[in-house]
Amino acid sequence: MQTTTTLEPRIANPAFAVDGAMDALHAMNKAISRVKLSPRLLELMHLRASQINGCGVCAVQHPKIARKLGETDDRIFAVAAWREAPFFTDAERAALALTEALTRIADTADPVPDSIWDEAAAHYDEQELAALVLSIATINVWNRLNVATRQVAGEWIKAAATARV
Repeated sequence: MQTTTTLEPRIANPAFAVDGAMDALHAMNKAISRVKLSPRLLELMHLRASQINGCGVCAVQHPKIARKLGETDDRIFAVAAWREAPFFTDAERAALALTEALTRIADTADPVPDSIWDEAAAHYDEQELAALVLSIATINVWNRLNVATRQVAGEWIKAAATARV
């Protein structure tokens, strides 16, 4: 017999529980948004990092945001297999490769090889590269907060509302 497991977070998301933490994360996102990068690309990058990190909260949230920004289902569904899918430009592929490298930094001796960095640098200027790196770092922070505390997909909306009360 299979039993149903009720998912319960260990604690409230630390970004909501620690005064000022959410403000800091929002400030980082605001700074990144001032750089001329496609918000749709950033959502696909966030989805890819979240898939790698096993973050259910973000794996549910970022496709919804991407759709609202006009992203297609084909591209959203194919982001896990972006190398084999025909839907992505060379610049997007470079950003997704950088996302994977920076998300998996412990997996290889040279986490971000020159070939990955150089390909990204061929498509993005220094400010855009900096924003890509900051965006990847930020989604990895969110993934780690959610995974460590076993946040439940969809529950973040309730937690945010409770934190505002």
